[in-house]
Amino acid sequence: MQFSGRIRKKLRLAGDQRNAHYPHSLQFYLQPPTENISLTEFESLAFDRVKSVLKAIENLGVSYVKGTEQYQSKLEAEIRKLKFSYRENLEDEYEPRRRDHISHFILRLAYCQSEDLRRWFIQQEMDLLRFRFSILPKDKVQSFLKDSHLYFEAISDEEKTLREQDIMASSPSPSGVKWELESVYKVPFADALDLFRGRKVYLEDGFAYVPLKDIVAIILNEFRATLSKALALTARSMPAVQSDERLQPLLSHLSHSYTGQDYSTQKNTGKISLDQIDSLSTKSFPPCMRQLHKALRENHHLRHGGRMQYGLFLKGIGLTLEQALQFWKQEFIRGKMDPDKFDKGYSYNIRHSFGKEGKRTDYTPFSCMKIILTNPPGQGDYHGCPFRHSDAELLKQKMQSYKIPASGISQILDLVKGSHYQVACQKYFEMTHSVDDCGFSLNHPNQFFLESQRILSGGKDNKREVSQPEVPQHKPSAPKTRDAAAALASLDSSLEMEMEGLEDYFQ
Repeated sequence: MQFSGRIRKKLRLAGDQRNAHYPHSLQFYLQPPTENISLTEFESLAFDRVKSVLKAIENLGVSYVKGTEQYQSKLEAEIRKLKFSYRENLEDEYEPRRRDHISHFILRLAYCQSEDLRRWFIQQEMDLLRFRFSILPKDKVQSFLKDSHLYFEAISDEEKTLREQDIMASSPSPSGVKWELESVYKVPFADALDLFRGRKVYLEDGFAYVPLKDIVAIILNEFRATLSKALALTARSMPAVQSDERLQPLLSHLSHSYTGQDYSTQKNTGKISLDQIDSLSTKSFPPCMRQLHKALRENHHLRHGGRMQYGLFLKGIGLTLEQALQFWKQEFIRGKMDPDKFDKGYSYNIRHSFGKEGKRTDYTPFSCMKIILTNPPGQGDYHGCPFRHSDAELLKQKMQSYKIPASGISQILDLVKGSHYQVACQKYFEMTHSVDDCGFSLNHPNQFFLESQRILSGGKDNKREVSQPEVPQHKPSAPKTRDAAAALASLDSSLEMEMEGLEDYFQ
């Protein structure tokens, strides 16, 4: 895929050349594609990757524990269905690997434009790499590391035997794995800091001795750093790309498609009365909003982080601007705040969140990812995710106060211990709504509320998967056979984009 005006023939490789171009089913995406593709294929590859691969990874990640047999099998089925690369030693893997390569670089253009987009894209791509590496044959690992510029060498059997007791004590092998069959890699200490912090690795003379089962953590850290840097550099050149009227709408659609429903506007706006909120908080609020509501009722005040998180959630479930102003003012006045002080200091912020002040931005309720990953609560704060930001004992007490049975609390705490916070929240949903399988992938507090109301009101099939919204297929104004290369022919030459491929653009 070329983004200059220079004409280039489509790459045609055969036999060993095809295999050499994409030697593995996974890659670090170090070299950008250099062939020409039509705008139709540009669009198709991009939407296939984001809607059917990355969204599937996100949904499965919050429905199943990553790495489990069920998670692996379902993800493999999704990738196979879209004809993307996923496994070594398959027949005619060139085309799936080509699709994977090109689509990744297209999405870099769409997902480099904000911190939230970059964070989401990096997380899904890391999960995809983790899955592919987990099924990579052991005899392919060393060549993959070399091709990815990761110079970690497996130590010899003699060296492994010499340090066997020390390595096994620091990195015990999982059950069923024979030590003599386990590869061990000698890695610079600086590359294994996460394992060192967790006391999961043996160190000697500035090197970490990492078993194959743990090397994926180091590979993912390297991949995250590489991709994060590439996205930041890509973002600097985006004004030139966005000046093309055919690509800008397409990239905009792509960058917004990851979030699914944003819950900023609801069909039931104005249909929820303020008198219902107390009752709804115990029946249909997720724990993050339930604890904010409880803190507000008890303290008659919330700090800014709590007001933003809870206020936008209430907006999403249907409160109007007038109701929101009344709700917050009544509660703050109960805390002995002067009405004039509220009007001067707080009402502006509420109107601002509804898009009525300042830049007139209509703010959307926070997703689970945003709550978990940003603005952690401090002393005296009540916002955040209870599963992520509460210690185990406090979380246990909270679940007990919500009448969760002991067996359910145990399952929730195990999921939290494994950092599966959204899966833990799904388990809470199932416990509080008496369903064996909630039937959806939880990504948003307002989704929790809507699904709860659907069940409580006797809605349709509880086992259904939440449908993903259709992303509009933007039709390029140019003929469909036109090369994507021509779409960016107007790029400013000062960017030095007339180089071989896109090396300077993406790296």
